Amino acid sequence: MAFTLTNFRPIGLGAAPTALHVADDGNLVDAAPAGARTVDCGGAYLSPGWCDLHVHVWHGGTDISVRASEAGRATGVTAMADAGSAGEASFHGLREYVIQPAAETIRAFLNIGSIGLVACNRVPELIDMRSIDVDRTLAVIEANRDVICGVKVRASGVIVGGWGITPAKIAKRVAEIAGLPLMVHVGEPPPLIDEVFDILTEGDIVTHCFNGKKAGSIADTEALWAQAIRLAGEGIRMDIGHGAASFDFGVARKALERGLKPWSISTDLHLHNIAGPVHDLATTVAKLLAVGLPLEDCITAVTERPRAVLGLAPGISPGARADFTLFDVVDAEIDAVDSLGNHLRLDRMLEPRRTVIGASVMDAARRT
Repeated sequence: MAFTLTNFRPIGLGAAPTALHVADDGNLVDAAPAGARTVDCGGAYLSPGWCDLHVHVWHGGTDISVRASEAGRATGVTAMADAGSAGEASFHGLREYVIQPAAETIRAFLNIGSIGLVACNRVPELIDMRSIDVDRTLAVIEANRDVICGVKVRASGVIVGGWGITPAKIAKRVAEIAGLPLMVHVGEPPPLIDEVFDILTEGDIVTHCFNGKKAGSIADTEALWAQAIRLAGEGIRMDIGHGAASFDFGVARKALERGLKPWSISTDLHLHNIAGPVHDLATTVAKLLAVGLPLEDCITAVTERPRAVLGLAPGISPGARADFTLFDVVDAEIDAVDSLGNHLRLDRMLEPRRTVIGASVMDAARRT
C-alpha cells in the first residue's frame, strides 16, 4: 500500500525533504498517491538505508557466517556486502541461497581463495599456489557482475603463512583485470601492512583499518601513520571492519586526532562476534561516535559511501526505489568493549526504529 513518511529529521538526504511519498510499486513519487496512509516517524532521524560493507552471511556455506536477516533489516541495515565468504568454487551457492532471496540488497566481494571461508582459519583459503585459480575466479566475476562488487584477500600471517604478500599481489592483479576494487584484510604479519599499502590504488579498501595488532597496525610507527594518512588522501578507502579481533578504541581515537577519518564503518559481523563485542552496526557506529567522529560523518560512512560501492544511490528523486533507515540518537550509559577487551562508556547510542525498502516498512531495533 502507498504511504507518506512525515515528521522526520533528514540526515544524509541532501535537499532535506519534509515528506516522502511512496507509491504501491515502492518507488518515490512527487505527491501522495490517492489513498496513501501516513507513517508518522515521530521526529526520528531519516537517512538513506544503512549499508554494512563487511559482513559474513554465507550461512551454511561457511562455519562463521550468520544469516543475512541477522545482519539486516531487523537491526536497521538495508544493504550489505559479504566480504569474501565465498570463493569461485562456492559463489553460486551464496548467490542462489543468500543474495537472491534476501529482502535486503546484498553484494559480495569474491575471495581470491577458491574455497573461501568454508572452515575459516582452521583450513586457510590461501595455503599455497593451489589455493588460487585465476581463470575460474575471473569467469565467476564475469558471470556475476551484477552482484560482485570487488575482490577480497585476507593478507595476514594466519592465512597466508610463508606466502607473504604474493596472494595480495595476485588478488590486486585479478581486481585490475576485472576493473573492480580490492578489499584487503590487514592484521598480523606476514605480510607487513606497509607491503600491503604499497600495492593499493585509488578505490581499493583497507578493512580493519584501526586494528591494534602489533606489527600489523597503522599505529606501529610514525611512518605508518604518515603513509596511511597520505593514502587516504589519494583515495584509498579506510574501512573499520570491527570484527572479533580488529578494532581498537585507542587506535581509532588517535587516528581521528591526526585527521584520519574512516571512509566507511562496517561490522565484520559473524558468529564469533554477533553476541559481542560487535553486536550490530548501530553499536559499531556508536563506538566511532564515542571516540570523536561527528554524527554526520558516521552516517555518511554507513550510507552514501558504502552504498556507492554496491551501486546504490541515496535515491530521493521521483522514480527511485525507497530505501531508508529511521533511527534515534539517545542518551546512554553503556559499557562497550573493543576487539582487544578495552572498555569505553558510550554516552550516546544509535537506536534503529524502522527500515523502508520499497513499499515495505519494518520495525528495527539494536541487538544489545
